Amino acid sequence: MGRKIPISQLSAAVMEQLTEYAELATEDMKEAVKKVGTTVRKDIEASAPRDTGDYAKSWAVKTTKESANALQVTVHSRNRYQIAHLLEHGHAKRGGGRVAARPHIAAAEEAGIEQLEREIERSLTNG
Repeated sequence: MGRKIPISQLSAAVMEQLTEYAELATEDMKEAVKKVGTTVRKDIEASAPRDTGDYAKSWAVKTTKESANALQVTVHSRNRYQIAHLLEHGHAKRGGGRVAARPHIAAAEEAGIEQLEREIERSLTNG
């Protein structure tokens, strides 16, 4: 239930509870970011153009920044990064004409953003 405290200690008790909530929320959000990063990588792998399959297999998730209350991950192509934008947006051919775009990154990014919002909302409402 609750605990009784003198009014002089009210601000300290409130700050203690807010700090505890912030730590729990931070852990939940970090877990959600890791989960969504992995999901985005899998979505890109599944929808990536396949010639030999090396490009689709090259996608990875890397932790870019992590602090006590923040986590940033990057989904990237480990060794085929040079062609990612060419496949995503199309490009001009040497002899004239264009190669059609094969969008596969933008859709996974949009789905990841929506999933992250749902995961954070769910974790904050359900505790």
